[in-house]
Amino acid sequence: MDTIASLFSFITTPVSWIIVQFHKLYGAMFGPDTGWAWGLSIVSLVVLIRICLIPLFVKQIKSMRNMQALQPKMKAIQERYKSDKQRQSEEMMKLYKETGTNPLSSCLPILAQSPFFFALYYVLSNIASGNTVGVINEQLLASARQAHIFGAPLASKFTDSASKVSALDASLTDVRIVTAIMIILMSASQFYTQRQLMQKNVDLTVKTPYMQQQKMLMYIFPVIFAVMGINFPVGVLVYWLTTNLWTMGQQMYVINQNPTPGSKAQDQYLNRLLKSATAHGEVRSRRKRKIVQTIVAKGPDRNDNERRFITGLSKAGYAAQADGTVAKADTAVLEAEGGAPQRRQQPKRQTKAKRQSGTTHQGGTKAGGSEGSETKPSLEKNAPEDAKPKQAGRASSGSARQQPKSGQRKGQQRPKHPSSKK
Repeated sequence: MDTIASLFSFITTPVSWIIVQFHKLYGAMFGPDTGWAWGLSIVSLVVLIRICLIPLFVKQIKSMRNMQALQPKMKAIQERYKSDKQRQSEEMMKLYKETGTNPLSSCLPILAQSPFFFALYYVLSNIASGNTVGVINEQLLASARQAHIFGAPLASKFTDSASKVSALDASLTDVRIVTAIMIILMSASQFYTQRQLMQKNVDLTVKTPYMQQQKMLMYIFPVIFAVMGINFPVGVLVYWLTTNLWTMGQQMYVINQNPTPGSKAQDQYLNRLLKSATAHGEVRSRRKRKIVQTIVAKGPDRNDNERRFITGLSKAGYAAQADGTVAKADTAVLEAEGGAPQRRQQPKRQTKAKRQSGTTHQGGTKAGGSEGSETKPSLEKNAPEDAKPKQAGRASSGSARQQPKSGQRKGQQRPKHPSSKK
């Protein structure tokens, strides 16, 4: 670990200078030799670094969402070129180039802050050894060695021996209790951060191997940090715990305010937006209007959460506009603009007597040629008599359509004698 830290010694002087400047501020408030002064200096260093890394964090969020959107296409490429790994890699790189996605962008914040992490480790290791480093002179070195956080010196580790801990004016029990609690908090914050990402901010409609990998990392990363944490000084544990808490809070803000489309967080966000829009009759912030504008522009490509949002607005009597605002859905205005279809009026159902009188009226008009020759329907049972000629006509027409077989004479055939052979 010392070899890795020495590789980042080029940034040791800037890191030590930043810590000393914060120490002057907090030393005037809590005393220069207290753990609060040095501990808050390390926390302030973390906050300053993470503020500078916000643009990289935004780029990381965009890269992760692009990777989630590309998962179905990546899976199709893997299945298509299952036996040709080289062609599979070429198609993957081509897909990344076409969509402008960089798989390494999600690691940029961690890679960017790693030099500061190892530089701080190098500074604290030299303080524990009693060596000056960077801008920390003999006076600041003595002050840092006296600083304790809940009874544990800044430079002490969980694996230190009792003699080394006693040289820093502390007890081994206090050091191990404090470091164990900080390691547990560090691993738990890492686990919760990854868990809320998987449960709330992932598109649940897309089931890909990427999601399985993220679930595995959710359990592997905390274990890795727990194993590595026993070799970290207390000051480094303060640095890493502050970093995890910052990441967790930053991610919670992103999930609540700009969730991934199709995720559980988006459903919750659109429900809050629906209640606010229907209660006030408008979309108040510009950012929310931009989200509504994006949903309207999608049209039939909306996901289930966005469809429920549009349906909820309609039930409340509102309609989302193309500019991201909402307006009252007036029925008269919609009909004038052709937005609401008019109902088709069904004709009234007539009674059986009226239908029969109407049929007789039409038959009498056709037979007599005038309306005056209208006849009333007869009550006599003439149906069988009328049916006989119709049946006879059908029989005659059916026989007329029959074609004679070959060898037979045309016309009516004479019946055969009973004694004749068939």
